[in-house]
Amino acid sequence: MKRSSDAMNSSIEISSYRDQHFKGSRSEQEKLLRASSTLYVGNLSFYTTEEQIYELFSRCGHIRRVIMGLDKYKKTPCGFCFVEYYERPDSEQCMRYINGTRLDDRIIRCDWDAGFIEGRQYGRGKTGGQVRDEYRTDYDGGRGGYGKIIAQKITTTPMER
Repeated sequence: MKRSSDAMNSSIEISSYRDQHFKGSRSEQEKLLRASSTLYVGNLSFYTTEEQIYELFSRCGHIRRVIMGLDKYKKTPCGFCFVEYYERPDSEQCMRYINGTRLDDRIIRCDWDAGFIEGRQYGRGKTGGQVRDEYRTDYDGGRGGYGKIIAQKITTTPMER
């Protein structure tokens, strides 16, 4: 089945996601996003390895490097990474074919990134992980169990008898 060129192009469009800590103007960020060969990959399992990322993402082209997202304090994986390809066309292939696929029983999400800068590999949440994991109210074994706030309430609330 042949995909239409509209569908092919829409899969590589710049999404509304933006790094809120980007140092520069919105137009500078847009320009970098349109030329970048770096992708932000989210919704990873905390148990996904760098080797698994290489295995899947190298199907679209030659990878320069993978930077795993880490909990700022524990230095353990926290559910995201950056994948840098050598060339933009390879990263476009990734956006077309890997974005939205399943890895470690999770649907992963890829977004364009303006380029990795040292320090961005750490979670920005108060507890060191990702902000969204602090507020999650459901149980998600692939992302460490309950959200951090709920987990704290569970462990600090005396059990009723």
